[in-house]
Amino acid sequence: MAGEMSDTVSRRRISPLARVRGMYYGWAMVLALSITETTSFGILYYAFAVFLTPMHEDLGWSVAQLTGAFSLALLISGVAAVPVGRWLDRRGPRALMTAGSIVATLLVLAWAMVDSLIVYYLIWIGIGVVMAAVLYEPAFYVVATWFRRGRGRALTVLTFLAGLASVIFIPLASVLVNAYDWRTALVILALILGVVTIPLHGLVLRRNPEALGLEVDGGRVGSAGSAPVSGSLETSVTVREALRAVPFWWLNAAFFLANLATMTIIVHLIPYLIREGYSPAFAASAAGAIGLLALPGRLIFTPLGGRIERRYVTAGIFACQTVALLVLLLSQSTAGVIAFVILFGIGFGAITPARAALVSEMYGPAHYGSINGIVSMFITASRGIAPFGAGVLFTILASYQPVLWTTFAVSLLASVAALQARSAR
Repeated sequence: MAGEMSDTVSRRRISPLARVRGMYYGWAMVLALSITETTSFGILYYAFAVFLTPMHEDLGWSVAQLTGAFSLALLISGVAAVPVGRWLDRRGPRALMTAGSIVATLLVLAWAMVDSLIVYYLIWIGIGVVMAAVLYEPAFYVVATWFRRGRGRALTVLTFLAGLASVIFIPLASVLVNAYDWRTALVILALILGVVTIPLHGLVLRRNPEALGLEVDGGRVGSAGSAPVSGSLETSVTVREALRAVPFWWLNAAFFLANLATMTIIVHLIPYLIREGYSPAFAASAAGAIGLLALPGRLIFTPLGGRIERRYVTAGIFACQTVALLVLLLSQSTAGVIAFVILFGIGFGAITPARAALVSEMYGPAHYGSINGIVSMFITASRGIAPFGAGVLFTILASYQPVLWTTFAVSLLASVAALQARSAR
């Protein structure tokens, strides 16, 4: 498959999204990716929970069997992030994300027809691979490559709009399942996925600003008054240099630990609150509110990176969650739970864009895909370990208090580690 168009052809065939006077083409791609990330996350990730009960009732497979495939897909996506990152550095996002969207559409259609548990697992292994190809990692590559001064704003727009995925697609999937059945609902979602994402990835994405004769953040190369910052002027660190330097491992440690804490809360908050005497409805509402508060969290923390050194902002995000956990542990009241939800949710929303911005600022755009892919692999591993590890600790000690105090300590260590993630350039 051909990677990118030639420079000459690319300059003539500009996407209609960019045919706005004075609009930098990078923003056309951010807009397109905001739409495709919302759609891809909504269908490939968030909608899964809606299909658990109808599939269990129709096929007779246990919830453990059904969710096991989803967990396997997440682990596969973490492993696949490494080769995906190398592809992005060498060939750019266009062919990868277009092919990923085509395959994802076919896999969701296959999911709609599944009758065999083995085939079901094979489908989700495939979905795990395409998750790496179409979700945040390649989208963050585009932002890192096309923006420098505007990186914070671009990440804010992208992650804020993509944060609406659960708000849109969980209710939509539920409506479709209730109106038809789970198989028909998946067919409709597959069609939405294909119609929305395939053309936008294929027609809009480009490899880098130079391919269109542009400079990073806007302006024509060599034109009077063009932006002084070009991609060639932003120093980049090679993968080998990054791996040999201590700051890279502090960076990995920070996000590994932070995601351990986050996933523990996401999975175990509801049972903890119920054991503390709160109603199931209140517990579910508290857990759901964390997702909603993620959106203002992105608006608060992500732009701060343009004014304050990014590692300090990242440490502040983790510290916000650490304080939230302390409030939850020490305050045995409804008001304390609400305060926890607000603080934890705001921090939760800012973690993903903080990681994308910090990696790009520490290591530059040239090898961003490969370096970020390695970081993503560690993060995915932590997300897989956290729910199980917390469950084992709870089973041994028969109490959630030690689990939460351990989560508090892990979150505090994440904040300390983030402070050590100094730029390698």
